[in-house]
Amino acid sequence: MHVSVKPHPQFPAIYQVTLEDGTQRLATRNLTPGRNVYGERLIRYEGAEYRVWDAFRSKLAAAINKNLKTVPIKPDHAVLYLGAASGTTASHVSDIVGEKGRVYCVEFASRAIRELVNNVCAHRLNMLPILEDARFPEKYAVFISGKVDDIYCDIAQPEQAKVLADNADLFLKKHGWIMLAVKAQSIDVTKEPSEIYKQETKVLKNRGFDIEEIVHLEPYDKAHAMIVAQFH
Repeated sequence: MHVSVKPHPQFPAIYQVTLEDGTQRLATRNLTPGRNVYGERLIRYEGAEYRVWDAFRSKLAAAINKNLKTVPIKPDHAVLYLGAASGTTASHVSDIVGEKGRVYCVEFASRAIRELVNNVCAHRLNMLPILEDARFPEKYAVFISGKVDDIYCDIAQPEQAKVLADNADLFLKKHGWIMLAVKAQSIDVTKEPSEIYKQETKVLKNRGFDIEEIVHLEPYDKAHAMIVAQFH
């Protein structure tokens, strides 16, 4: 059986790949043909190159596999990415927004940002690396031109929803969208994950967000959930 690629039925610039053995994987069209980011497989199909998107390495891919209904990140969008790490998911976001889009990558760990810069941003002109702490958005406001369409947040901090909301106050367009990957263990190891998700959801509601959906990410990530919400 041959490999085939078709557009995802719901989400623009996201694709479904059927591999030789019949298994299905997500993929994005590679903005930098010939280069991969984290060892992912590259597939040539009908004149284009696609990167297989590993749901065990990316919470966004995991959420889509768990039947997430809303992926607000689209072609040409400006995205603020909090906790970009070494760029696994951020590089797929870069593929999705494309050449006219922008991904502002905030990362505090110097080792991760080195990998992000050398391995990813150096080859992708739509990604801007920012070495800062997401808890202090005013420190990097100078690097972000205009308001962003979406904020994606994946940080190992105790107050994840608060950090995201503080950034939204400064940078997110009215009616813009957020995606928060909640890591229950980073917030409180003594509480049940479901309690933590409720608590973070409440913080977002109090800060002016309408919650669209919450998806649990097992078996891809234990004690993680993805919250999608819209700013009003």
